[in-house]
Amino acid sequence: QVQLVESGGGLVQAGGSLRVSCAASGRTFSSYTMGWFRQAPGKEREFVAAFTSSGYVYYADFVKGRFTISRDNAKNTMYLQMNSLKPEDAAVYYCAADRSWNYKKWATGGHGLDYWGNGTLVTVSS
Repeated sequence: QVQLVESGGGLVQAGGSLRVSCAASGRTFSSYTMGWFRQAPGKEREFVAAFTSSGYVYYADFVKGRFTISRDNAKNTMYLQMNSLKPEDAAVYYCAADRSWNYKKWATGGHGLDYWGNGTLVTVSS
């Protein structure tokens, strides 16, 4: 069983930066694909970024060049550094983990992924 706890959300002005974190329990963190999703009010949950256990990184097109995903396996923690934030980036950001890498699962809303956190709210003021 893996528990995921997000932190670091908050209010930031457009153009600003924020880093959200996801702390995971369990001793097999390094073997999981870890990633981020977000969901804005009235919208579907959408994929943001993923970091596989093999070290491959994937991003949604709308965050390329602005967001950076990273992970520290020694600390069982994953991060999402968000720069040049826009009002449309405002959402609840969720951390997810899966024992394997399946691009289709991640790219289509994350349905069926093994573990989820409860989310952290990011608000971007214009």
